[in-house]
Amino acid sequence: MELAYFSGYFALKQGKTGAAGAILRFERVRPRDSRAFQPNRWREVTPQFLDRLIHALKRWNFDLVTMDEVCRRAVTLPKKNRFACLTFDGGCKDVITEAYPVLSRHGVPFTVYLPTAFSDGIGEVWWLALEEIIAREERISLVIDRKERRFATGSAADKYDSFKFLASWMRTLPPQDLSFAIHDLCTRYSVDIVALSRQASMNWEDLARLAADRLVTIGSATVNYHALSNLKEADAQREMTMGKAVIENALRRPVTHFAYPFGDQQSWRREHVVMGQEAGFASAVSTIPGVVQAKGYTNLHALPRIAWDGRETSLRMMRVLLSGILFPPVRPSRDNWV
Repeated sequence: MELAYFSGYFALKQGKTGAAGAILRFERVRPRDSRAFQPNRWREVTPQFLDRLIHALKRWNFDLVTMDEVCRRAVTLPKKNRFACLTFDGGCKDVITEAYPVLSRHGVPFTVYLPTAFSDGIGEVWWLALEEIIAREERISLVIDRKERRFATGSAADKYDSFKFLASWMRTLPPQDLSFAIHDLCTRYSVDIVALSRQASMNWEDLARLAADRLVTIGSATVNYHALSNLKEADAQREMTMGKAVIENALRRPVTHFAYPFGDQQSWRREHVVMGQEAGFASAVSTIPGVVQAKGYTNLHALPRIAWDGRETSLRMMRVLLSGILFPPVRPSRDNWV
């Protein structure tokens, strides 16, 4: 990507990608942490990086737009300037404490995709609980497939290996099994997952403050933030419709945009696209990488996003990604959904 930037290749080719713009996906925004073990570091950017990025987007002549405007530009002829839309998943507390001051200072619109159980104080940030357990223990054990499994977590390498294996395994579990597994670990190693989850999440007072700002769009990300592919069809539909209804009732405003929890190709299927349409969402975003094309070539209920890895700080890399040259083109088709 460095070569594509310095050679100017991205600028020569970006006109052929058909891109109208891009949706950027972030999660946590907080100051840099010096701990050696940070397996969730990729989920984070610093307030300083966010500030630099917004300055850069303006310098590159990107229009910073709302999700409503994304939907409009995705079905019209391309405009001279490309757009960028900033989105934040998970309803994390630091969106209002760290990101919002930066975004409001710049007058930039953005979207927050909310899983409502977390604002209600009953959601479970199992990935943060798993990180905390592994960070402070020399070895851990838990039951997997009815057998006690033991993991060495003494060295940094062992910790990362154990986290990668266990997080990947937990992502595949049905909700009841996932909850049992993480609660089993938290009980064994004295981690208060309830307190941890509440501390990490915005409450309804925070969200009411954001909702009062005309530049903020509150979207839905279900109730419990379970991968929809791990749910029965009726349960997936209930998660989508209830998440929307809870936000609308709490904030007294329509919710018309949706984010698939986790968002990768393993976490949702075509039937969930149909469910989103039936639930009344104008759009649904994924974390499948790509740019949004104009003239209706990109399905509004399977929108790609550029999910930024917080371990990377190069704005040159961001500029190349925004050009769209690294992503396969989307071919126009009535059956096109990704």
